[in-house]
Amino acid sequence: MANASPPGIAILGAGIFVKTQYIPRLAEISDLVNLKAIWSRSEESAKGAVEVARKHFPGVECKWGDEGLNEIIQDSSILGVAVVIAGQTQVEMSLKMLKVGKHVLQGDFMIHVFFVAAIGEIETAMTSYKNISTDSPCRPIWAVAENYRFEPAFVELKKLVEEIGDMMNVQLIIEGSMNSSNPYFSSSWRRNLDGGFILDMGVHYIAGLRMLVGCEVTSVSATTSHVDKTLPAPDNITSNFQLENGCSGVFVMVVSSRSPKAFVGLKGTVQLERGVQDGRHGYMATVYGEGGTSRTIFYPFSGVTEELKAFFNDISGASKEQEPRLSYVEGARDVAVLEAMLESGARNGAVIPVKKF
Repeated sequence: MANASPPGIAILGAGIFVKTQYIPRLAEISDLVNLKAIWSRSEESAKGAVEVARKHFPGVECKWGDEGLNEIIQDSSILGVAVVIAGQTQVEMSLKMLKVGKHVLQGDFMIHVFFVAAIGEIETAMTSYKNISTDSPCRPIWAVAENYRFEPAFVELKKLVEEIGDMMNVQLIIEGSMNSSNPYFSSSWRRNLDGGFILDMGVHYIAGLRMLVGCEVTSVSATTSHVDKTLPAPDNITSNFQLENGCSGVFVMVVSSRSPKAFVGLKGTVQLERGVQDGRHGYMATVYGEGGTSRTIFYPFSGVTEELKAFFNDISGASKEQEPRLSYVEGARDVAVLEAMLESGARNGAVIPVKKF
């Protein structure tokens, strides 16, 4: 049975994404959650985020430094935390919270840390979590956020893909818009990341790809290049990939382009393109059927809201089983595909098997 009052949570992190996405999205579902605290390493950052949050959550407290983090750990009314800090420290922080019994919703940056730490440390982190779960009387949930499995465009596109017959081929072409006008362009930790923006941005689309095709990627062969010197290397990747079902496909990503879009081709064609309708950003999905017929549907961005709802339903007991799309295992499988692609690119297109989890 669900709790009478919404679960209390804290946000660990106070950066751009917290202020522009997490706080507004939490405000949309304030009946499901009680935001009790925002923490950052520095007092200044924490106060900046709390100032934004208090417009929607007047009682939210400001925490910073080791003392503030310990206060969150000791607060039994805080059931879960959203870990939205720099990628290089996310897994360490998540495991720390899980060990004290807090449920964790971790940004997709977990996957970036997994890549930096290498596959062996992914397995170590997953084993640590399993041991925590075994020792704890109430299994804490480790969920992965921001992974496109909750974006309405991808959820609905999976249904559209089923309409166009047996899968023959898949093409995923991403033309990103990472330039000086993007707020994340100067992000130092992303620029210091092995794999750069290819990893930071591409992992979203790998999550969407795996959901759409309904099976795992088994091997890849890729080439990479570095063209735009204002971006970290590599900034372009082209990869062939093989699926479990025998189908093959192509993954192409350009980090900075003028017209961001993604294209998925199967038997018949489904095209997914970034767009704006009535001032709302989202995706335009166009289905081209037999006989030259086509239809286009617009889906606004709302995946972050949907995954937050799912997480709070999980930790409040409203759901009988954990939402599988939030599973930390899915995050590991996403990054394993990109890790194999980048390794192949570094080895001049050698065929690399994708690690299984």
